[in-house]
Amino acid sequence: MPEVVIQAAGVRKNYLSGDRTLEVLQGVDFSVAAGETVSIRGESGSGKSTLLNILAGLDRPDSGELFWGGEAAHKLSLGELTGRRGRFLGMVFQSYYLIPEIDALANVLMSARILGGVGATERARAAALLQRVGLGERGHHLPTHLSGGERQRVAVARALMNRPKLILADEPTGNLDERTGDEVISLLLEVCAEEKTALVLVTHNPSHAKRTSRQLLLQSGRFV
Repeated sequence: MPEVVIQAAGVRKNYLSGDRTLEVLQGVDFSVAAGETVSIRGESGSGKSTLLNILAGLDRPDSGELFWGGEAAHKLSLGELTGRRGRFLGMVFQSYYLIPEIDALANVLMSARILGGVGATERARAAALLQRVGLGERGHHLPTHLSGGERQRVAVARALMNRPKLILADEPTGNLDERTGDEVISLLLEVCAEEKTALVLVTHNPSHAKRTSRQLLLQSGRFV
């Protein structure tokens, strides 16, 4: 049996809107095996980003359990979550979130720097990742000198820097044209397969969703 990389059980999340309580997630059960690729689709407001934030430990569920590689992440303090997150998972966002004042190589190295240090091994890893995503000659370019697709490629390399077991990608093609978006999805799937990294892809694009090994639909806070 493949290792279960991440598991959510009975996850619920509510938000107050005036005098109303919005049930965003209603007892979600979810798991991903090592090396598996899973897509999550759903209309705006269905709870996709909320679920991804909970899986990443960026938000807390109101109830339910979350396990990272068998460890009860829902019982960890915020400090413990932060320390473990950088080693356990990487994230790719719609808006890239690159630091504009530093070059592409330094942006990739930020993942390692957050964990405590950057040496020759880390620099070689970052350079190899940039080469793999097609930016080997652009490591010293600032993000403002890169196209949207190139910035997202840097973000993919950064997410893989610490050899995580899982990548969470939240609408990674949302700011890209169709052709560039297709290229980024192909890259994500290829490098995750090469690195043996599981992938959870939140997307509104049916054709992108169909390229993952498992497709899920979230409606009104539940998988259907």
